Amino acid sequence: MVPLKRLFTSTLGRKYLMGATGFALVLFIVLHLLGNLTLYSHNGDAINAYAAKLDMLGVGKIILEIGLVITILIHIVTAIQVTFTSKNARPIPYESLKSKGGPTKSTLGSRNMIITGLVLMVFLIVHIVQFRFGPEIEDGYTATVNGVMVHDLYRVVAETFMQLKWVVFYVGCMCFLGVHFRHGFWSMFQSLGMINPRWSKPIYALGFILAVLLSVGFLFIPIYIYATQGGAA
Repeated sequence: MVPLKRLFTSTLGRKYLMGATGFALVLFIVLHLLGNLTLYSHNGDAINAYAAKLDMLGVGKIILEIGLVITILIHIVTAIQVTFTSKNARPIPYESLKSKGGPTKSTLGSRNMIITGLVLMVFLIVHIVQFRFGPEIEDGYTATVNGVMVHDLYRVVAETFMQLKWVVFYVGCMCFLGVHFRHGFWSMFQSLGMINPRWSKPIYALGFILAVLLSVGFLFIPIYIYATQGGAA
């Protein structure tokens, strides 16, 4: 176990932090997709009702959002630190782009985790601006669910994904999510010291399956809305 004071200063401590925050983000991504699947309903009632329930958490929702932001920032900072520490320790670049298939699982995706991570960071900023701080009830975006007026989040999402440029942007970013998640899932177990050679391949295979399911699950949402809501170029 790494002492608390060394979590942010030692390489091992940073790996633990990166693994722990990665685990938290995996749970969030899965739960977020499950909530977003309500967008496949025939109208916006399901997603609007879901969003309204989250809003009813009040201060609790704000605390969760702040906790999520802190988790993401810790994950980004520690990932950058660990990456540059590793590069400085091994200045000679890899000679081959083929996967070694060994303990490090060196692949093109694993060697570009910082790049895919930065793309996802940009995506996250855009996503938050559009949907967390987008048009609200005060701007006329209202809907009625079970006789109660709520924020019409579905309208915000639909208006965004009726534009082809945003569909392309989101689909592309979800492809990056898949690449990042594939290696990140396996690396999470390695960072937390929860892996051995016997489990390595099954965990990596599970990471690939989850990466495909999550990225495809997310990227088909904008495509579906664009196709069914009469999207324009």
